[in-house]
Amino acid sequence: MTPKRFTNPFHGVMDMITEMNRVSDAMASIETGHAGHRERGYADAWSPPTDILARGADLIIRCELPGVYEEDVSVSLSHGVLTISGERRRDEEGTVVHYSSERFMGAFRREIGLPDGVAESDIEADYGEGLLEVVVRGAANAAAPKRISVARRKRRS
Repeated sequence: MTPKRFTNPFHGVMDMITEMNRVSDAMASIETGHAGHRERGYADAWSPPTDILARGADLIIRCELPGVYEEDVSVSLSHGVLTISGERRRDEEGTVVHYSSERFMGAFRREIGLPDGVAESDIEADYGEGLLEVVVRGAANAAAPKRISVARRKRRS
């Protein structure tokens, strides 16, 4: 008997373009010496590290947001897409000279597609010590992809 192979329904959740932009920006900041000084918008926002896992029937999403205040974090659900967004701000006031700045500042955004049928009432979020945890009740069971049979096309005469 062949062992059942685990298929990750969230494979590919990492937005490749965002990750490529992050690496490109990091390389550019090394060359120019202006790490983290450019204002970022949602189109090129930094992407915080995120884990997606199942715990029983629940889907757990953990997002690392060190240095981000609770009031600067937003979690929303629209058309089956969970959006985690916000902003990391610099605390310094007055004239500050940064000799090295490797942390991304400014806006961030993560969008994660959820299984059909998830309602706002199924979602709970809490934040502490730089870690956001979002629990989507009952979504782990629904997360498995549904196989669609493909019929043979009939020949046209």
